[in-house]
Amino acid sequence: MNTLRTSQSYSKLSLILLAYVAFIALGMPDGLLGIAWPSMRADFAIPLDSLGMLLFAAVTGYMTSSFLSGALIARMGVGNLLAVSCALTGSALVGYTLVPSWWMMVLLGVMAGLGAGAIDAGLNTYVAAHFGEGLMQWLHASYGIGITLGPIIMTMALTTLNSWRVGYRIVGGFQFLMAISFVITLSWWNAREEVSATSGREKRLTDYKTPMGKTLRRPRVWLSVLLFFLYVGAEVSLGTWAYSLLTESRGVPPEIAGFWAGGYWATFTIGRILAGLYARRLGINILIQGGIALAFLGAVLLWWNPFQSANLLAVALIGIAIAPIFPAMMSGTSQRVGAHFAANTIGMQMAAAGMGTAVIPSLLGVLARQFSLEVIPICLAVMFLGLFGLYHLSLMTKGAKEAAHAN
Repeated sequence: MNTLRTSQSYSKLSLILLAYVAFIALGMPDGLLGIAWPSMRADFAIPLDSLGMLLFAAVTGYMTSSFLSGALIARMGVGNLLAVSCALTGSALVGYTLVPSWWMMVLLGVMAGLGAGAIDAGLNTYVAAHFGEGLMQWLHASYGIGITLGPIIMTMALTTLNSWRVGYRIVGGFQFLMAISFVITLSWWNAREEVSATSGREKRLTDYKTPMGKTLRRPRVWLSVLLFFLYVGAEVSLGTWAYSLLTESRGVPPEIAGFWAGGYWATFTIGRILAGLYARRLGINILIQGGIALAFLGAVLLWWNPFQSANLLAVALIGIAIAPIFPAMMSGTSQRVGAHFAANTIGMQMAAAGMGTAVIPSLLGVLARQFSLEVIPICLAVMFLGLFGLYHLSLMTKGAKEAAHAN
């Protein structure tokens, strides 16, 4: 009996660690593009705002696999899905470095998005079902580690080997290692799923059987969805365009700019870890409103740019300020829309987050091409101000009251 318990504890710990490493791997490609983009568009001889094509391709794949993740898990099992998805993502990233034409890279973006979406949704579902909320917070902190490492890897590839392709090959190789790890541990994933089949834990996510049509008719649902669209768009925009702004518009040396672009995601990760420790004490609303307010101040400082070091301070301030906003808003979904509509709304919020990842940074790229890269901090300040107002609007009437009236 003791041997069995020891074996189960070992497999559980191993799966948790593997899930964290997988989320690090998930974040690494997202941190590459912003640093690599100036070199990539020079190699392919494409304009500044062509970034939007690649973002839309990746998000299309991401949203498709995320939407279908439930059916894929039921058919394949979590372990198989994660192994296939990591192999798919690795193939796409290495493929980026081999194709001769830009349109081929855009097609591979769909493939990369399909793999990333399945990894993201699969691991979130698995951890929520088996390991609870505390470990979920650390899971998302692991993503922050990955997206911090991405810019560092790409900066080293550019400064030492003068090649963005090397950076993508390194990260692609890491994805293949993850695929092999999931194949080796398939029996552990399957064993945990069999144990959970009679636990009833996953049923907590579907206690309310509210029809999607009824959810779609609630104005507060759409307001909550808009919050996620706007927030994630702002978050990804700074991560994507910070390096170009600092190097091409403000004359910051590439080595320093690359370090601080990675530092944005580092402070983001630190902020999320600290927020996980103090979330209960501070409360959701203080975390969200305080984070948005500090992020607005950081955007204003980046816009003002009184001296060169202020750029770096502003990027770090925004990173640590926005870190707790996404998980806190996700946790507060039922407060905004009511428990009856929370499950459906969470899915819509994830879709909106994916759309915001592509739409808003792409629009900023168009504006930067039409005017200058200096439009980036102005737009960020406006978005954070709008986000603050929309969040207050979402709290004016409690979602629970709407749920009561819905019946």
